[in-house]
Parts: sequence; C-alpha cells; structure tokens
Amino acid sequence: MTTPRLPGRLGEVQIDGGLPRREDLGLVFDELDYQLATQAYLWSLPLVSYAQWQHEHREVFGATNSDLVAYVSYRDRLGIITANATTPYIMTLIRLSETGPLVIEMPAGPVAGGVSDFWQREFGVMGEMGPDQGKGGKYLIVPPGQEPPTTDGYNVLHSTGVNLFFGFRTLDPDPDRSRALVAQVRIYPYEQRDNPPPTRVVSPDGKSWSGDQPRGLDYWVRLHDIYQSEVVDERDRFHLAMLRQLGIEVGQPFAPDERLTGILTQATEAGELMARANAFAKRFAGSRYWPDRQWDLAIVLDNPAQRGPHYDELLERASWFYEAVTFSTAMKSQTPGVGQAYLGSYTDQNGDWLDGGSSYTLHVPADVPAKLFWSATVYTADTRCLIDNEQQRGDRGSRDPDVVHNDDGSVDLWFGPTAPEGKESNWVQTIPGQHWFSYFRFYGPLQPYFDRTWKLGDITTN
Repeated sequence: MTTPRLPGRLGEVQIDGGLPRREDLGLVFDELDYQLATQAYLWSLPLVSYAQWQHEHREVFGATNSDLVAYVSYRDRLGIITANATTPYIMTLIRLSETGPLVIEMPAGPVAGGVSDFWQREFGVMGEMGPDQGKGGKYLIVPPGQEPPTTDGYNVLHSTGVNLFFGFRTLDPDPDRSRALVAQVRIYPYEQRDNPPPTRVVSPDGKSWSGDQPRGLDYWVRLHDIYQSEVVDERDRFHLAMLRQLGIEVGQPFAPDERLTGILTQATEAGELMARANAFAKRFAGSRYWPDRQWDLAIVLDNPAQRGPHYDELLERASWFYEAVTFSTAMKSQTPGVGQAYLGSYTDQNGDWLDGGSSYTLHVPADVPAKLFWSATVYTADTRCLIDNEQQRGDRGSRDPDVVHNDDGSVDLWFGPTAPEGKESNWVQTIPGQHWFSYFRFYGPLQPYFDRTWKLGDITTN
C-alpha cells in the first residue's frame, strides 16, 4: 500500500504500518498547531481589530473611558480601515471592566450613533434612529451578567461584551452646529452620575497610528490581552480550546517558546493571505452586484448579529472585518432613502488587480440613486486604509463642488499616479508599487439602486 504524499509539514512524515514514526510526531503536532492558528486568525479578526484600535486610543492618543476621539482631517483618518473620507467620525472604545454600568448622554438634534461589542455586533442604536428619535436622552449600558442599577430616566442597553465601541456622526452639514452637538455628548460611569468627570474630545493631532490588525506575534498579543477581561460566548468555546493549545488562556501569561513563536508568526502570514483572498475575491453567493460588472457588495453579512439561517457567518464576517470596521443595520439599508449602501471593486474590467502605477477611468452615470450624496474612495490594499498620497485626498463625490460633470450629468473619475491633463478636479492620485481597491458609497440609496436599473461602470484601464 502506497501512502499518498501529504501537504505542508505532513509531507515529511513517514508512515510505518499506518502510524507515523515516533520521531515524526513533532511534525504532525506542528502542523496541527499551525492549522489551528490559521483558523483562529480568521475567526478572531473583528475582535483583534477593535483591540488594536483601543490600544492606539489609549497609548497613542491618551484617551480614557470618558473621552471621545474626533477624526476630522484626512490625516486623522489614515489609520481607520476603509474610512469614509467625506464625513467626520466621533468614537471611543470603552472597558466596562473599569467603569461598571456606563451612562452615555446624547443631545437633541441630528445625531446618529450606536454601540457594539468587540466582535463588532451592534447591540444598541442611538440618536435619530434610536429610541430617543433625535430628541436626546440618557442611555445606561449594563455589563454582561449584571442587572441595571435603575431604569428611571434611562434607555437601558445590555452589553454583549465587556469591551465596547461607541461611535456617532452628526448629520448637520454646518461645522459650527456639528461641533456644538459633539460637545454635548457625555460619557461617565453610573456610579459617578452625581459628579461626572468631563468628557474630553481628543484629536489624533497628526500622530501616526494604525487601526489595522497587527502582524506577526503582535496579533496574538492583542488577542491574549483582550481575552483577559472579555466574556466567552457559548458559540466560541471550541475556538478558546484552540487558543489554549496556542498558549492563549484566561488568567495565564502569554509566553510562547521558540517553536510556538515560529508557528504563530507563519500562521498570521498565511491567515492574512487567506483573509485577503476571502475579501478581495469574494466567493459568496450573490455578492456580485451586477453580473456584467466587477462591483461586489462590500458587506456580505446578513445582519449585525452575524447569524445565518443554520450557521454563524464565519467567512462573511472575516471578509468584512478584514477590510473594514463597524457594521450596523443602517449600513446595509433595504429602505429607499435611508441608511447607506457600499459596493467594492478590487479589479479592473478584465479582472486584474488595480495597480497604483497604471491609469484608470470610472464612468458614473447621471442621476446616481443617492438621496444625500455619493462618493468613490481609494484604499491601499496592504493596509485597507485611505491612500496616503501626496495629494492627501482619497475620494471624489457629489459633495465636491469642483468635480466636473459631463453634459449629460454623468461624471468621469480618473485614478493614476499622474493627473490627466485638464482632469485634476476629477482625479485621485495612486502610488506606483501599491495595489488599491475602491468603495462606491450611496448615502440614502434610492429605488434604482435596489432594483439595479441604474448601473455603475467598471474601473477601466486607460
């Protein structure tokens, strides 16, 4: 009987009478740990993403549980995975293990926000789409397993995690009124309600920072650190068994030996390669939006709970949270004129990766079905963040007054390392040696988007 050659480390194992040689057992266990680590990488992407962002908030910006961070300028947003380059972000990442029950006060006015756990599952909506309906109100966030100390005067939200993300946008286009609304948001522990600490609004202030998942052993350091306080969902107990085999365990230090360090480092490289293929070459049924175009639904998750009809959306979740952060019901709106819609293109019209050294055109037909505005944004494939070009501009859209329209109302956008003559206002600069991809966003998508009677052009090689 001939034993077939096995892949990876197992190809070096010699089989004797159906069993591996005793001296080859180390190769078998190395391969087992490697495969566990690659799967744990794909599973933990959303958790490590927020853990990294929380680390940067604290260590780079000096933000506390009671502070907000305002990402306003282009440079502020360079560390956010697939950030919108058009509107500001106001957000923070909080440890309920340090605060206990937490109060968030939302002002009256055009504000929309929400809270999610570190698996990026939304568990509460605030502002115009929340229970206060834009009239302002107090929200009491209760840690997992606890009862609210009171309900009087509060909208009570039961957190699904010990660590949480809170973010919101002001919808008022006037900058002064927008800043005034941000200044009225308050965050403080419930036990300090009689004398709450001030809520500061912190700026990144041009600091270099990164919100994408770290590489190498640092990925596992973040994962270990966050699980020292985070709850374990029932659905994740087998994955925690994998982590235990990899030296990551609640209440124990993370101190991998040389063998395990090498395996974990290789696994992050392989896991990220799998994550990129899973995100940039989507294999999900229905993800291609028009059969004859290269545009995909960027968000392939069905809902914020990440639940399918008889399974949890493991690879769908890995796809979105490798290339982006946060997900709410509004981001995958099915109601004309409400919420947003996101399409992603990772290739040109021929299915080739988009190359920063080449030139491309995107034809945007007239009457884009977006009630509020639309935008096309360029991201660097390596970091999934806004392109850090000399232009310091990563998008073009309907809110840009200098964008030139064709006589029929359509718009031609240009992407490449140099601007086509006379097209500078419609051009986004790309960087030779870097692959890139684009999101096309519809804010307030209208019926022609949903019924697909309006069709966006491909990103076409010039």
